Amino acid sequence: MTLSVVNTAEDASPMRGLLPLWVGVFAYALLLLAGDRLLIDPDTQWQITVGQWILDHRAVPETDIYSFTMRGQPWISTQWLAQVAYAKIYAWFGWTGPVVLAAGASAATLALLTRFLSQRLSNSATLVFVSVALALTAPHILARPHVLALSVMVAWIGGLIAAADKHRAPSFWLLPLMVLWANLHGGFVFGLVMIAPIALDAVVNAEARLRRSLVLRWAAFAAAALAASCCTPYGWNALLASQKILALGSALPLITEWRPADFGVLRPFEIVLLGGIGLALFRGIKLPPLRILLLLGLIHMALAQGRAGEILALLAPLILAAPLARQIGGADVAGSHAATPVRGVLFGAVAVALLTGTLAFASVHRFAPNTTTSPVAAVAALKKLNLARVFNDYDFGGYLIASGVAPFIDGRTEFYGEKFFVDHNAASGLMEPDNLFRLLEEYKIEATLMRTQSAATKLLDHIDGWQKVYADDVATIHVRKPGAMHTIEPAVDSKAK
Repeated sequence: MTLSVVNTAEDASPMRGLLPLWVGVFAYALLLLAGDRLLIDPDTQWQITVGQWILDHRAVPETDIYSFTMRGQPWISTQWLAQVAYAKIYAWFGWTGPVVLAAGASAATLALLTRFLSQRLSNSATLVFVSVALALTAPHILARPHVLALSVMVAWIGGLIAAADKHRAPSFWLLPLMVLWANLHGGFVFGLVMIAPIALDAVVNAEARLRRSLVLRWAAFAAAALAASCCTPYGWNALLASQKILALGSALPLITEWRPADFGVLRPFEIVLLGGIGLALFRGIKLPPLRILLLLGLIHMALAQGRAGEILALLAPLILAAPLARQIGGADVAGSHAATPVRGVLFGAVAVALLTGTLAFASVHRFAPNTTTSPVAAVAALKKLNLARVFNDYDFGGYLIASGVAPFIDGRTEFYGEKFFVDHNAASGLMEPDNLFRLLEEYKIEATLMRTQSAATKLLDHIDGWQKVYADDVATIHVRKPGAMHTIEPAVDSKAK
């Protein structure tokens, strides 16, 4: 597939305007078939639990009510609306609900990206970009709040870029998107930050006589967007909450999704990056200076943090679309839409087909969270012990919250903070064995619930005062028991020199 201009007949085809629909259908079907993959993250379980709490109490949390280590400390959920959505659909449809919601939201994101690009580029160019976006976002498509916010991000940045391409200020009709984004996920701060560089691009490329008024209009829009972002139950505190993530420091590289890009093994990101560089060199593609800076900024983010790969995949095409269209040819959108009645019938038929297919697949396939992060049997055994202070594996925190057991730590890393998380990681992985015993004593731990194959579990098997009371392939429970004796003195060979 090459980046080329399609002929007039293709551009005039009534089916061309339906490309976003077909992309959305394909993406949804693909993600639904891979539905269990969307439930591999343990955070999904505590997100649903928080959402149900919000529904039950008709309020949003302001202090921690889940852990025993941080109970009562200030904590807000900047993802409350997404959590409510997941909780509600889970209550209605079980685990099928979150899978369908996440798959549908992801499909809508790709369809929206396709719509934006197809208005500027040929079908082939659009499909190249969308395929790349799907490949890079796939590892991050999970039943979690950020997935519900991706389509909002694309619509928001797409609106800003469209205004910049026309050397105009954005429409204030974009502001409801910021309100929605601010209640769905903390990533809305990124949307606010992007206003400044995109505004600069618009102003620099505008006629000199229009620049002053354009600066004022962009400034007014930025101020309005900032105010819109505070339209949450937490007000401006939701904006400040993002600082806690930035303050995690040395904890970020310890979290898989926040680790820097690793080129030790060939992965899709490296293939896309090298392919993009090669294509740009081969075709002699040139970009305006500020678009280059925007693109380099997104690439830097993706290199520094794996989680940012989805941002690069979805936003880079929006930044590149207009400059590329001027060099490789754009789309002739005239006459590219089918008659409204025909489209309406088609959309209805597709919707019915997707609903039928979803129900049929859900009837023969039972969706469920990954068993490696859901120690079902171990937690059932733990509850029988009636213990309150349990030192748990980080990935078990979500299931513990969902099960009504107060964890030592869970996926709310920004809440626990850098030192707490790093200390726990060093203890559970025995990078600093003294840390394990210090935390066990400092927090008066009564039992541990760790992965059976973890270093800490293996060590406790041989430590006096800790008794193994349960073990399976997923998790092991050790209970503090003063009389437990496990140490066996090694035999001494008196003949050894």
